[in-house]
Amino acid sequence: MLLLTCPNCGIAAEETELGAGGEAHITRYGAGSADDDFETYLFMRKNARGVHFERWRHSNGCGKWFHAARCTMTLEVFGTYSAQTFEPPKDLIKKIKKKRPDWEGFVK
Repeated sequence: MLLLTCPNCGIAAEETELGAGGEAHITRYGAGSADDDFETYLFMRKNARGVHFERWRHSNGCGKWFHAARCTMTLEVFGTYSAQTFEPPKDLIKKIKKKRPDWEGFVK
């Protein structure tokens, strides 16, 4: 079971207390967008094997969204950070690269 710490309220919560929101740092299209853009938003995901950046909502807590970096193979959580960012914090990237030297880095 995943244990993620909400960066908004500081509570460490099991994944059953959270709501998964899909891949982080993607362009989200909605009503009024071109069909191709909306299709890409709905169906095209990297589904990376290894380090992955995701959106989570502390649904049974503060209710706020946040991002998490974790490994999809081992479920190791590298860290969580505010959802109001355009890319992962530099210190989190350094932490991941230190543990996974072969990791190619964050690609938007």
